[in-house]
Amino acid sequence: MFLEIITPDEKIFKGEVDHATFPGSEGSFQVLNDHAAMVSSLGKGDLKMVITHDKKTKEVHMGIDGGVVEILNNRVLVLAEHVDR
Repeated sequence: MFLEIITPDEKIFKGEVDHATFPGSEGSFQVLNDHAAMVSSLGKGDLKMVITHDKKTKEVHMGIDGGVVEILNNRVLVLAEHVDR
């Protein structure tokens, strides 16, 4: 699925991921390919994404300070207030 992470200042990430885990305002949740369409608020916490490239899997963690996530047709858009890489 395609994930894009944007803050008011810059684009943080744009690319394909295997799955991602988000710090929802009511608890964390995971998004996989073919996830149902949804919009959710994000709280402060750890955003984790798993990326496979050339048969190597890498887990990337970023701290976010709230925002929203939109999931639609295997595209995930995160509008975050602030991201710590």
